[in-house]
Amino acid sequence: MKIRRHDESGITTAEYAVGTAAGAGFAGLLYTLLTGRFGDQLLERLFDHVMGLLGIG
Repeated sequence: MKIRRHDESGITTAEYAVGTAAGAGFAGLLYTLLTGRFGDQLLERLFDHVMGLLGIG
């Protein structure tokens, strides 16, 4: 019995391309969120929370 194998050499390249596109889209979304008013509020609350945990703020 002879097993036939399919050539899948291009699949890895396609997976990297999809992963790269998804990563770039996610980075763009994070940049948009964090550079706007939402990002300012988030960083301010995070800073206040950490200062409160340390007993400084």
